[in-house]
Amino acid sequence: MPDNLQIRMWQSADVARLHDINEAAVPGVGTLGREPFEDLVANTSDVTFVALLDGRIEGFVMGLIEGRDYASLNYQWLSERYKDFAYVDRIAVAASARGLRIGAALYSAMVSHYEGRRDILLAEVNLAPPNPGSLRFHQRHGFVRVGERWDDKGGKGVVYLARNLAVRSIP
Repeated sequence: MPDNLQIRMWQSADVARLHDINEAAVPGVGTLGREPFEDLVANTSDVTFVALLDGRIEGFVMGLIEGRDYASLNYQWLSERYKDFAYVDRIAVAASARGLRIGAALYSAMVSHYEGRRDILLAEVNLAPPNPGSLRFHQRHGFVRVGERWDDKGGKGVVYLARNLAVRSIP
């Protein structure tokens, strides 16, 4: 990782840049209008870490915990199956900063934040449209498959992944 990389909690002044990074990363992450995105960061998420490279925000990761009022089908699917969890709702890195291990640094911050506080860290990755790079990334970081969900027409699908944060194994 670059020596000039810093990970910190989000601040309200960060939202415009985070939204820009999010929208540039679609379809790897879901698109959101500016106001719903800001509400998600400020009111629904449990934690949002940002990555700064030479002082410029180049990525972020957003985590939620169980019990949130969140309309995401993926979050709802996971909430029906797990009771004590943290969920990576989205992670995005600016195209100009990819390949610098910023995603790994953000995930490290997320794991450190939730270790001992939640049993598992959950995420999903698109199967259709496919996102093989994200799937490899999650597998390298200790995630295993725990389920899949496809839309009614079979055109869009996700795989659900989990990483153990507790001593006991993943159900």
